[in-house]
Amino acid sequence: MDKTWLITGASSGFGRGLAEKVLARGDRVVATVRRTGSLDDLVAQYGERLSVAYLDVSQPDAVQATVDKAFAEFGRIDFIVSNAGFGILGAAEETSIDQMRQIIDTNLLGSIVVIRAALPHLRAQGSGRVIQVSSEGGQIAYPGFSLYHATKWGIEGFVESLAKEVAPFDIEFMLVEPGPSRTAFIGSIIQPDPISDYDGTPAHDLKEAAFGGGWVIKGDPDRMINAMIAAADAPKMPFRLLLGSDAYDGVHAALTERLAKLEAGKDITISADFTEEELAAM
Repeated sequence: MDKTWLITGASSGFGRGLAEKVLARGDRVVATVRRTGSLDDLVAQYGERLSVAYLDVSQPDAVQATVDKAFAEFGRIDFIVSNAGFGILGAAEETSIDQMRQIIDTNLLGSIVVIRAALPHLRAQGSGRVIQVSSEGGQIAYPGFSLYHATKWGIEGFVESLAKEVAPFDIEFMLVEPGPSRTAFIGSIIQPDPISDYDGTPAHDLKEAAFGGGWVIKGDPDRMINAMIAAADAPKMPFRLLLGSDAYDGVHAALTERLAKLEAGKDITISADFTEEELAAM
């Protein structure tokens, strides 16, 4: 039986690629875009199975209206894919307050608002699956991506808590965490005005590698999207789906280091408790 998807950030990259693949297999899609006309070729090909809406996810009222209209139009939506977002590459000190607000409003608050707008409909229909496109950067941190990481770590914490809140309503969640892939993401990254003191530091070194051709990107976006769809179709979705060997290696190393540091600090950590005798006397 065909399924219905609501996909934000579908103008290009993962969002468009996902829309193309699920439409090709017979599913229906509500796709939101920031660039009008960007999906005209798919509309011509798939007709009424594809509904396209302009949406800036940083505008909560528009998000609610768009989500409400999508459910009214299609009746049931099986998958909510919160995918809209962008990156900033530069040291935190270089990033302007306006740039900070923009990325938080889009990547973090925008994702929260999209998911929250869908919840009443998912509860009413008795089930649903929510896929939040995050990043390997939701579990690890690279210099120069501090604001991007703030949004990805933030949305992962939100989703992990929310999944437990709505589990009684048969609403499932999956955090998709791609590593670097050969999409247009790098080209869309905002670069703050540089501060020369950061030349030769890790933040600028990484930026030079990313934009200077020194960054070998192994991730195949086509294979990543295929893996996303397979996981979404599984009897039970994995809660986290890392995509690509770079993501696996980076997150594995980060978690291993974090656990080692946790164990190294165990004595001082548990010393902050009341003693058993003190607790018994309370």
